[in-house]
Amino acid sequence: MGPNLVEYRFHLPGGASHRIVVGLDPATLEARAGGSGELPDWTRLEFHKCPNCPLTPAQSPHCPAAVGLVELTRMGAELLSHDELEVEVVTPARTVAGRTTAQRAVSSLMGLSIATSGCPHTRFFKTMAHFHLPFATEEETIFRAVSVYLMGQYFRRRAGETPDWELEGLNRIYRDVQTINTQLAHRLRAASSKDAAVNAVILLDLLAKAVPDSVADSLEEIRRLFPFFVSGSGGARPP
Repeated sequence: MGPNLVEYRFHLPGGASHRIVVGLDPATLEARAGGSGELPDWTRLEFHKCPNCPLTPAQSPHCPAAVGLVELTRMGAELLSHDELEVEVVTPARTVAGRTTAQRAVSSLMGLSIATSGCPHTRFFKTMAHFHLPFATEEETIFRAVSVYLMGQYFRRRAGETPDWELEGLNRIYRDVQTINTQLAHRLRAASSKDAAVNAVILLDLLAKAVPDSVADSLEEIRRLFPFFVSGSGGARPP
């Protein structure tokens, strides 16, 4: 089975275009390595290293999450956050196209790149990356994250392990990601003179904060979409 390819096509102000392809290995669900050129200093593991990072320079001289952003950052260096772009996202199943701001377009691809980078703290997101949803809203992100996490708990129970139905582990995952986003923002400030890439990671961080801070409230709002499963919610319970 070949890699699952996700292609972002950015049409920039002034007529320039950029094409970035992420190939997801079907076995590891990680992005396949790109070129072997020299990596910039801001990708070194010790440069604004995350305090929760379990890696050492001997294991990984460069931060996996930062390495995955090199190509995207080179493009983002040309952009201001609120530049309007035409963007197409092409996957094996469909093409999504729209007009949006540079920071939102870059943030969408940045989330995919970080999730599949091989960073130990983003392993959970590899499953979500396999079902990548470009330009996801906060509600969509929470729905997808909780759905993936609970399905994972189902498979844990099937394997004889203790499931976490209270989502405590999900909250820990997102708190770790908040730390990663903070340090990536420091790295990206060193990588670019313009603000699209930095503000893109800030958007990701806002989503990361939304899960542990408001998952209970958000799920209560989403509950209305499940009347078939809850008695007293306007629908019958499943057999």
